[in-house]
Amino acid sequence: MAKVTGAEVLADMLAGYGVTHVFMVPAVLRRTFAEMERRTSIRRIHTHGEKAAAYMADGYARASGRPGVCMAQVVGALNLAAGLRDAYLAHSPVIAFTGGREPRTKFRQVYQEVDDVPSFEPVTKWNATVDAVERFPDMVRQAFRVAVSGAPGPVHLQFRGNEGQIDQEEADMEALCEPQFARVPPFRPEPERAHVLAALGALQSAERPVIVAGGGVRASGAGLELVALADRLGVPVATSLNGKDAIPGTHPLSVGVVGSYSRESANRVVAGADLVCFVGTTAGGMTTHFWAVPKVGVRAVQIDIDPETLGRNYPLTAAVLGDAKSVLARMLEHADPSTAERRHAWLETTRGICRAWHEKYRPLLGSDAVPIRPERICADLTRHVPDDAIVVVDTGHAGMWMGGMYDLRSPRQSYLRSAGHLGWAFPAGLGAKCACPDRPVITFTGDAGFWYHIGEIETAARWKMNAVTVVNNNASGNQSKRGFDRAYGGQQTEQARELWTFNRVNFARIAEEMGALGIRVERAADFAPALERALAAGRPAVIDVVTDIDATAPVAVG
Repeated sequence: MAKVTGAEVLADMLAGYGVTHVFMVPAVLRRTFAEMERRTSIRRIHTHGEKAAAYMADGYARASGRPGVCMAQVVGALNLAAGLRDAYLAHSPVIAFTGGREPRTKFRQVYQEVDDVPSFEPVTKWNATVDAVERFPDMVRQAFRVAVSGAPGPVHLQFRGNEGQIDQEEADMEALCEPQFARVPPFRPEPERAHVLAALGALQSAERPVIVAGGGVRASGAGLELVALADRLGVPVATSLNGKDAIPGTHPLSVGVVGSYSRESANRVVAGADLVCFVGTTAGGMTTHFWAVPKVGVRAVQIDIDPETLGRNYPLTAAVLGDAKSVLARMLEHADPSTAERRHAWLETTRGICRAWHEKYRPLLGSDAVPIRPERICADLTRHVPDDAIVVVDTGHAGMWMGGMYDLRSPRQSYLRSAGHLGWAFPAGLGAKCACPDRPVITFTGDAGFWYHIGEIETAARWKMNAVTVVNNNASGNQSKRGFDRAYGGQQTEQARELWTFNRVNFARIAEEMGALGIRVERAADFAPALERALAAGRPAVIDVVTDIDATAPVAVG
């Protein structure tokens, strides 16, 4: 082997794993960036904040199934760690590189010195330091392996030197890549036959079963198998927020998103089931509305790639360890379609529940009110989002509106949502566009979320990240209104109101100033034409929709 620098090896390995973009705040691994320019086609996206860089890498990873890479020097490492929390909660394969302390100067009050490694421990699957340049090849390979294997998740490598200057050193080594670990999933563990038959038997014998599909279904690419099994057995399907694109919302067996940020019909169906089959979901607090939907004690089956997830939140009638696509395919092989007959009455009941929900919300979904109702935006997105689009959604009211009111119409549409961090969606949407430049990307956020990383409009314009961002602009964070009402004894005082309201701002004007297309929408009928114009613009676009400050999302039915 010839002597080469760490930078040469790292640049070659990132290219070898198919990385097309890295998201960073300089300065870190400068020599590696130079090698990327000379040797690879990797684009180096310089953002305005480390947290935004992590969110972009996260959006890139979720949209593509390939690891997203983000970087920061030592002084920005804690901000990068904060940005990995959403990826950790959502099982997204993000790889973070940071600079680190020099052993010879530790504990001597070097400028900007903080031991950052412990901060990454709670938000990563693997957290390690690279202190010798000859370790570049094996440590980077291990980072990719861990990020995509099993239940995916973030990893962190800290490179010696506050800016990772170790990449300038040389050693006898070569760039060895393992293409198998360039995307999720690298393995498809097959289930035990007896476990498959036990789970299938429980599902087929139930009179009122429901499937709850989670993010593991989308990570495994198991949507087709899921829908085929549900069709064959006549079983309605609810989803978690992470699994919303596992089945089109327009499918006859789809009942909607279940849990806290949910559709009422889904909660009613799951609450009425005599067996719940969880597929690729941890059955955590958000998906089950804190274990009220379904109640603990209902007969339950669970399918997951992580053995520690099986039975964690519900006692199980049957458990199957394996890749979701593989398990569902085996269940399809043995499924008896004649058992669907016993569920005719149940399906009529679930369809009636869904019809009742649509009738209840039809006036708001079609409302022409001024200011605009958020329900109408969701309905228009359902109708007008392109069939191959990626939809990226923030948490808070944005997640509640879109989780409950928006439907995917096509199996080719994708849905990515914040796992709990307000402000995630806008930069994540930019990362998704980098990962999938040929697909339309439409982000839905509120003004409270948009403010977090508004400076990244300039990043999007500079790097031509042509995503469309829809801002539900009610000049407030009005999801907090109910909580402050309770805190103030039900009185909306001036002091209470100032805790959740903002100045009214024209985001379209700000977008234009930063080089993006800005469109302000004040009438519901103007939204669909604005979306069409934004999608055709050939540059980043912000659609600023002026909405009703008094419109609050429905609370979950327990």
